[in-house]
Amino acid sequence: MWWFQQGLCFLPSALVIWTFATFIFSYITAITLHHVDPALPYISDTGTVPPERCLFGVMLNIAAVLGIATMYVRYKQVHALNPEENLIIKFNKAGLVLGILSCLGLSLVANFQKSTLFVAHVCGAVLAFSMGSLYMFVQTILSYQMQPKIHSKQVFWVRLLLVIWCGVSALSMMTCSSILYSSDFGADIVQKLHWNPEDKGYVLHMVTTAAEWSMSFSFFGFFLTYIRDFQKITLRVEANLHGLTLYDTAPCPVTNERTPLLSRDF
Repeated sequence: MWWFQQGLCFLPSALVIWTFATFIFSYITAITLHHVDPALPYISDTGTVPPERCLFGVMLNIAAVLGIATMYVRYKQVHALNPEENLIIKFNKAGLVLGILSCLGLSLVANFQKSTLFVAHVCGAVLAFSMGSLYMFVQTILSYQMQPKIHSKQVFWVRLLLVIWCGVSALSMMTCSSILYSSDFGADIVQKLHWNPEDKGYVLHMVTTAAEWSMSFSFFGFFLTYIRDFQKITLRVEANLHGLTLYDTAPCPVTNERTPLLSRDF
């Protein structure tokens, strides 16, 4: 059995690979068609102009679905491992809500480009990055609470380093972008796709985009730490029938049917 066939570890793997492919494919397309500059454009800028906009939107929506699935499985796993720990249960529920909100923001970024509806795009980006960062922080707290009984201390330390990486990137991005968009660097700076080193605010722009890419890679690294955890869990769907037909009749006892959530049991 290959490593990706164990449990549900293919979910975080697919999430990272698919999202990374989304960024790379749209970036290559945008660069080839000269829609953006090769030197660190905003991630969403690579999905602003057709045809890469279509590719970026579809693939990022699928990534959001994979993200929700991964976070839900993580929620169920933590709940099953700690059924009576009230503090862990509360943090676990909070993590699921934050994760879903982050994926909602990701979907908003995918469907509302800054060239068409800038406010919705920015709201989606803020939601995705802020809620995603908080999700990582909550999951790191859960890792601390569960070590060394549930998993090793090394897992906690790796996730803590990734959260610190994410926090530094987020702070750099927020600081530089706030200065960039609040200063007088031109009226078209919001919709600007091409930057020259001579342009005002070029350094701030480069730091902001570098921090955005860095933050995204910290997310990738964090979800990759789920692979070993997800090798030890499977989910099943249970169908509870209330009768032998679909007519409005009195219910009769029927044997429940349990089937794997996927086409096969791992």
